[in-house]
Amino acid sequence: MTAVQHAPPGQPAPAAQAPPARHGPGGLGRAPDTPPSGAARLLPRTVAGRVRTLTALTLVLLVVLIGVAWAAIANAREGVRVIGHDAGPQVVATGDLYFQLTDMDAQLANALLIGDAPGGGRDQALARYDQNRRKAGDALLKAAKLADETTENNTARDLLDALARYERLAGQALLLDRQSPHASGPPSQKVVDLYRQATDLMKLDLLPKAYNLTLDNGTLVRHTYEDKRSAVLLGRSGILIGGLALLAVLAGFQLFLARRFRRLLNVPLALATLGTLVLVSVGALMLTDQAGHLRQAKEEGFDSILALSRTRAISNSANADETRFLLDPGRADAYEQVYLSKSQTVLYLKAGNLTQYNAAVQKSLSFEPGRAPFLGFLGTEADRPVESSGPDAELVDVMRRVLADYQKVQANDRRMRDLVNGDRRDQAVAARGAAAADFARYDRSLQDLVRIHRKAFDEAVADGDGGTSGWYAVLPIAGVVIAALVLVGVRPRLGEYRWSK
Repeated sequence: MTAVQHAPPGQPAPAAQAPPARHGPGGLGRAPDTPPSGAARLLPRTVAGRVRTLTALTLVLLVVLIGVAWAAIANAREGVRVIGHDAGPQVVATGDLYFQLTDMDAQLANALLIGDAPGGGRDQALARYDQNRRKAGDALLKAAKLADETTENNTARDLLDALARYERLAGQALLLDRQSPHASGPPSQKVVDLYRQATDLMKLDLLPKAYNLTLDNGTLVRHTYEDKRSAVLLGRSGILIGGLALLAVLAGFQLFLARRFRRLLNVPLALATLGTLVLVSVGALMLTDQAGHLRQAKEEGFDSILALSRTRAISNSANADETRFLLDPGRADAYEQVYLSKSQTVLYLKAGNLTQYNAAVQKSLSFEPGRAPFLGFLGTEADRPVESSGPDAELVDVMRRVLADYQKVQANDRRMRDLVNGDRRDQAVAARGAAAADFARYDRSLQDLVRIHRKAFDEAVADGDGGTSGWYAVLPIAGVVIAALVLVGVRPRLGEYRWSK
């Protein structure tokens, strides 16, 4: 039993002493701590320890958020660099090279076919040949300068060597043709043999190498686009997830401090939460825009520019096959079949021979954007879904003009071949010359399409460059500011806790 203390006689009994009060933060009394349960067991037992743990967790999540954003921006910048400034322009340059090489061979054939016929345009053909020769040389030098791999450099050097051999054969054919002038009929067989060597060198050596340059860099552009755009979108998801986690921790931190320290709002922590919300929102929006810029540069710009450059080159080569058909009767059947194959590459319609193909082309080529009833390069271009107003409306109008001009080109081809089949070769040569204006109009329409897509490409690249401008400075500054606000908000509470103890 416990002894009961009695007061001496004549004195009041002493008052019972209450147990000493325990003081919590701020000098307010609270009941003794109860053992933690559930998720609380993961946190330190003391309030100060929990504050420090939440502070560390906040800073770690902030660092992760900044790191994810930094990596996503780096991927976006790399994608814009490759597509807009490196491999993309190199592909465009080699695409132009392909056209210039085919036009060189076409103008050589025109000059040899025309001969010394008065007013035939031989001088104009030779002037255009020289112009394309210079442009081809410039394009080769540009491609060699942009090449960053040994194989590309070797291909560019091989092209220069093959171009020199082609020019030597072309010069010999032109010189021999001048020594045996002709105003009508094909040139001498020796001239034709030299031209055959030159055009075979062009078709079997020069053009495949030029296409290899385009193909290699086109593959690089495609892979870069797929990888970097996916990385940008993944980074955006990472920013949103990391940002939401950080906001949740900051909100929980705010509630914890309010409950423990009896204050409704920790202003620095609230500002840190607001700054995080702004950073996450603006960062996610910026990466969404960057993914859109990459898509526009690749799909609405680069792809169409490359396809239309190939269309121009193949159309020009097919146009030259008409001249070869007249220039070299020994290979007329082969040139006719090659013309059909190239024509179907440009615009595919099912046909068993050139006569059937021309009849199919002369039917209506009307189309609805996104639902073209024909295939080939022009079918792919017409099949792109577009808006009904703005720049897309201009694109559709120009595309319809291209198709109308293409019908005229094919009608002229049919007329020329009918004249040859009717033993009126001289009239066929004259008709071939008269048809040059229609082909030039068709080529200008193709160039108008290229200009529209080139504008979209340049705008997307410029927007991509500007979209990430300054972010390498914004991210560390924002990180330091948010971290400083968190520390400023926490430090007085820790000091208050220590003082209250």
